[in-house]
Amino acid sequence: MKKINVVGTSGSGKSTFSRRLAAKLNYPYIEMDALYWQPNWGKPADEEFFAIVKQSLARPCWVLDGNYNRTGPIKWAEADTIIWLDYAFSRTLFQAVKRALSRLISGRELWPGTGNKESFQKLFFSKDSIVLWTIKTHKSNRQRYQQLRANPKYSHINFVHLSNPKMADEYLKLQSTKADQNTVDPTHHPTDQVRG
Repeated sequence: MKKINVVGTSGSGKSTFSRRLAAKLNYPYIEMDALYWQPNWGKPADEEFFAIVKQSLARPCWVLDGNYNRTGPIKWAEADTIIWLDYAFSRTLFQAVKRALSRLISGRELWPGTGNKESFQKLFFSKDSIVLWTIKTHKSNRQRYQQLRANPKYSHINFVHLSNPKMADEYLKLQSTKADQNTVDPTHHPTDQVRG
């Protein structure tokens, strides 16, 4: 059984890839955005957030979707595999904009129970704009994960670098489709017990 963290700049397709991988392995899927964002776009204090992350990772296997670099010491102490989706800036930005517009048009709630939805204001004129975040962090994320890969502190982690969607698809095809009888129900949402 593995503990896998999928990372990459916003818009790289982490969530889609992570869900597919979790389904393939029959592992629980954990979305860090769902752990972090509170109703009405509230943000928890770091201590609260760290406690939620620790509780969510206290299981024998998982696919964790998300960066949140300040949680690195927590999640990477547990993880044995990091999958880095490192796509070209143009593709990543296009996907980020496309996803945000899709959410805006559908008006769907982003994370169950929060009431949080995409808005035109938040999409284009907020400091939390996912489009702005993608532009600002693409280069720094690439540098960060290159350094992480070379850091002896994390030598226990298998680092998988996928630089285009074709590589990602090939990686998924190679994964076992056999369900592990000892895994937790992959449909169980990690915040069920945390937030009740």
